[in-house]
Amino acid sequence: MRAADVAEKRFQPTKFRQGYDQGQVDDFLDRVRTTLAGYEQGRPSEPLTPEDVVAARFTPTVWREGYDQGQVDDFLDEVVVALRRLTAR
Repeated sequence: MRAADVAEKRFQPTKFRQGYDQGQVDDFLDRVRTTLAGYEQGRPSEPLTPEDVVAARFTPTVWREGYDQGQVDDFLDEVVVALRRLTAR
């Protein structure tokens, strides 16, 4: 996984059913993208760890638009695998 993959990722919006707060998810994915970009440049600065990603929590939304929780969770699982590979090097 590359930083560009994170930047290009889009999630299905939800409304009238539970989703994740879009701003919180976007902010966290910015941190993921910065971490991956740091590894790509050979010098990650304060990188997120796989454990940071596993521990990430987002405020649920119901009456306003959010991101599909399953899609976000599945993508973050992929991020965890990628970070574990990078940190094992």
